[in-house]
Amino acid sequence: MDTPSISQTAPLAVRMRPRTLDEVVGQQHLLRPGSPLRVLAEADESAAGAVSLILWGPPGTGKTTLAQAIAASSGRRFVELSAVTAGIKDVRTVMERALNDRDLYGVSTVLFLDEIHRFTKAQQDALLPGVENGWVTLVAATTENPSFSVISPLLSRSLLLTLEPLTDDDLVVLLRRAVEDPRGLNGSVELSDEGLAALVQLASGDARRALTGLEASAASALAEGEGEREQGEPSVITAETVSASIDRALLRYDRQGDEHYDVISAFIKSIRGSDPDAAIHYLARMIEAGEDPRFIARRLMVHAAEDIGMADPQALPIAVAAAEATQLIGLPEARIPLAEATIYLATAPKSNAVITAIDAAISDVRGGGFGRVPIHLRDGHYPGAKRLGHGKGYKYPHNDPLGVVRQQHLPDELADRVYYRPGEHGNERAVAERLEKIRRITRG
Repeated sequence: MDTPSISQTAPLAVRMRPRTLDEVVGQQHLLRPGSPLRVLAEADESAAGAVSLILWGPPGTGKTTLAQAIAASSGRRFVELSAVTAGIKDVRTVMERALNDRDLYGVSTVLFLDEIHRFTKAQQDALLPGVENGWVTLVAATTENPSFSVISPLLSRSLLLTLEPLTDDDLVVLLRRAVEDPRGLNGSVELSDEGLAALVQLASGDARRALTGLEASAASALAEGEGEREQGEPSVITAETVSASIDRALLRYDRQGDEHYDVISAFIKSIRGSDPDAAIHYLARMIEAGEDPRFIARRLMVHAAEDIGMADPQALPIAVAAAEATQLIGLPEARIPLAEATIYLATAPKSNAVITAIDAAISDVRGGGFGRVPIHLRDGHYPGAKRLGHGKGYKYPHNDPLGVVRQQHLPDELADRVYYRPGEHGNERAVAERLEKIRRITRG
């Protein structure tokens, strides 16, 4: 495949795409000699071990870059499809031509499919014959966990390679190269150490974001320095230039993807771990990334009941109040009640006794352990109920000076079952003491 020429007006991230695997920065754990990616890039089509690959990693880690570098290095025919725009018909067209090229001309085909997680099950099924029979070598890219987004038959026929976010050292190499390379900025600007550090921090492991930030900062530096520097003297990108050029770090956060689940998981686990600082950090990340504040509020309500419960009975009302306030006022003001609820829940005593109790009871019921309602607890108001003895022998607690009487409430089969076991933190310590006295009376 001939590498298409790239215009100098193209974005810097496009211009700086590696032309070979040797130019790739980062992902060295996937690029050792003899690795599947190296085998695919070999010009010799007879090379053994060219298996279909699924590249899984966050945005900006080089999935498309690796595929295009393979294309530039390989003598194989290279076809690129995007799951955003392609359909089953496009897949079948590629498969038919790949089969003809293999059988008639001895030419093998590499199919690069970007964002495979956007393909439906039926669309992914259309890939199976070509992959299984070797008509194409599939290189599929995804930011989603393939275990959930790629069908099992396709997973079993492919090798899963995990890409990692670029390290700070990787980003430094990438940025310095882009400043000097003729395809990039060609030395038109200088990058100060402080400016470099600022770009690395803002990129957060994302090569594309790093280069986009560099391009914006270079444009600002060139515009600001015009008329203020001597002829031939390059403009300098400082930390201030970067800050002025980029409003904020664009968070790696897909509301339908892995990062969504990772951040909300970290948010809840930080609250459960009684760390308000970490909890507020993850709350800020969700808000800045555009997460639906109602989703955050719902998670706070669930957490209040699940992880705090009776240890602090005020936790749930506070979470509900934050949810109602969020619904009424919306962002940006809703960040305040959400933060207040987050801090309250993070600093509250914790207990999972409530969820443990209800789940244990549900487990018994699902397992057939429910039995009949004791006859003295049955409704005695409908016609004929008294004749059946319903309600007979029921003891009315309010008639007792203690307000508690000895009486069986659970079915016979579960008479001795204990579901709710209060913890030792917060309000539940007092509940535990009171409940022990109550059970001594009610159960004897």
